[in-house]
Amino acid sequence: MRIHTVTGGAGLRLHVREWGKEDAPTIFFIHGWSQNHLCWKSQYESALAEDFRLVAMDLRGHGMSDAPLEAAHYTDPQLWADDIAAVIDQLNLASPVLVGWSYAGYIICDYLRAHGPGRISGINFVGAATTMNKAALGTLIGPGFLDHVIGATSDDLPTNIEAIRNFVRGCTYSQLPSELLETAICWNMTVPAKIRAALLAREIDSDDVLTALALPVLMTQGEEDTVILPAMGRHLLASCPRATASWYAAAGHAPFLENPGRFNSELYQFARDAHFDNHGQSR
Repeated sequence: MRIHTVTGGAGLRLHVREWGKEDAPTIFFIHGWSQNHLCWKSQYESALAEDFRLVAMDLRGHGMSDAPLEAAHYTDPQLWADDIAAVIDQLNLASPVLVGWSYAGYIICDYLRAHGPGRISGINFVGAATTMNKAALGTLIGPGFLDHVIGATSDDLPTNIEAIRNFVRGCTYSQLPSELLETAICWNMTVPAKIRAALLAREIDSDDVLTALALPVLMTQGEEDTVILPAMGRHLLASCPRATASWYAAAGHAPFLENPGRFNSELYQFARDAHFDNHGQSR
């Protein structure tokens, strides 16, 4: 495992870790709201690391990246776009496949709108959100998020802890092993409530980006997801002509945690196909 500090948008320092072979095709993991790189442990400690270069960042405001409290650091889509571009540029990632969970769907679309698709070879949207407005509440974004968001953005610590515990439990359909569940609650609690709130102070419509996207796209979605509803996945499929779907029965918002064997196998195949064309030439 190698650790990097990347200078992101507006000079913010981003914490990035990588595993695997430096000269192998790259998979770049981007986590969701209130998470960090640790959520991808079942991927970077798997056989994926034998054949790929695996890179995972902590988003601005999360994990071990810089976390200024002012909302302006989180409401400008250009900053999110520049963070992704900075990791790709400064670590010399050659045509990575982006894997974006939940809120990372917004961030990947920010990147595509600002920098275009030319530096990446494919995208795996995982329980990913691409629309955030009032109309999406309850139709695309579900009670697994909405029921806890007020508490999760409260400065009252007991209220905050209770909301995050319930939110993390609600991210999966089956109960996670106790050690993983406890660790997940811990990494969620490292994100200040003000930053969680700031991430939600945007209105986002990514349909124009998805419609124009010609890259290979895999949409991975748990059928029992109550955080980002399956309707969001269907919306993405309808908007993105190149997208294919992988639906997980008896799985919630985090299929890569609930069924890592299947998830890793599908990601392996998708990344391999995205990195190499029909003639075996690197993209």
